[in-house]
Amino acid sequence: MIIGVLQEPAEETRVSLLPEAVAALVKKGHQILIEPGAGARSFAADADYEKAGAKMATANEIAASADVLLSINAPSVLPKPGAVLIGVFQPLFFPEKIAQWAQQGATVFSLDMLPRTTRAQSMDVLSSQANLAGYKAVLLAAQLYPRYFPMFMTAAGSIAPAKVLILGAGVAGLQAIATARRLGAVVEVFDTRPAVKEEVQSLGAKFIEVDGAADASKAGGYAVEQTDDYKQRQQQRISDSIAKADVVITTAQIPGKRAPLLVTDDMLQRMRAGSVIIDLAASSGGNTAATKNGETVSYNGVAIVGNSNLPGTAPSDASKLYGKNIQNFLALVTSKEGALNLAWDDDLVNGSCITHDGAIVHERVQSLIQTTA
Repeated sequence: MIIGVLQEPAEETRVSLLPEAVAALVKKGHQILIEPGAGARSFAADADYEKAGAKMATANEIAASADVLLSINAPSVLPKPGAVLIGVFQPLFFPEKIAQWAQQGATVFSLDMLPRTTRAQSMDVLSSQANLAGYKAVLLAAQLYPRYFPMFMTAAGSIAPAKVLILGAGVAGLQAIATARRLGAVVEVFDTRPAVKEEVQSLGAKFIEVDGAADASKAGGYAVEQTDDYKQRQQQRISDSIAKADVVITTAQIPGKRAPLLVTDDMLQRMRAGSVIIDLAASSGGNTAATKNGETVSYNGVAIVGNSNLPGTAPSDASKLYGKNIQNFLALVTSKEGALNLAWDDDLVNGSCITHDGAIVHERVQSLIQTTA
């Protein structure tokens, strides 16, 4: 099977496969085509890919010959008829692009739609990248925060530890807890899922409880819509914690919808100057009232960082983990002989396929497009 790897847009530092992943796939009998410069921003040179057994080719050459086309973001070229495109395309946010691909007959798998089951963990790109995001969010906050993170006792006086509030205890939130604790901060955590309380406490953080949350246990690590009564009580508890917090890291997102507003203007007014907010949900509207995606804004002396691509600040490891996810997914859609084999009765294959044979086949994407038509 021929697998093609495309160069990403200028703002993307990651690549679908690093040379080590290429070598593993070549060993299995696959032919790998790489667009020149595809791995440059992940510190993988073209020569490294060629040494691993790949061949260099232009984007159009790759699209014309590859059985599987890999691109993290939406590519500028389409696979040949009967071939497959795999990436992270956010179909619930970009239905127009999906409709276009369907009309052009592309078979598209978007791994952000992969059912988040135990069997899917080795292919879960959202988790592998969120882990990095949580880690980097704390390091970025520590860099921007104008005070120490840990407690210090010196001859010149004592410094109190930073108070960190993390909103959302999914993969990113849990890694943020662990990192903030390692840096010596005092950490509080809010999440609508009571089931994560023990995990949060095992990492050394305090869990903020608000009774009456809607069940989010089957939401795949995402937030779910809550009742107005719950939202009111939730905002009061969060507001009280934010008033004492030096750093706030927000992670809550709802698939296909605007991120829930957790930090209002009134809450921001209660934060002291020099505090920092890292909003990991910026690309879907943000969890604060002042978040701007891709920007750092100052709100009454509070730095609000809207960055949904923190994994891209660790491109080597982010690409390594993403590439492993891709390798595991490829094993799912290929036969023992290495040929493309789309098993539609497999819930992971079926659940992550967005378009096939000229039609949109994913029910949620279908419903979204019909609603917005």
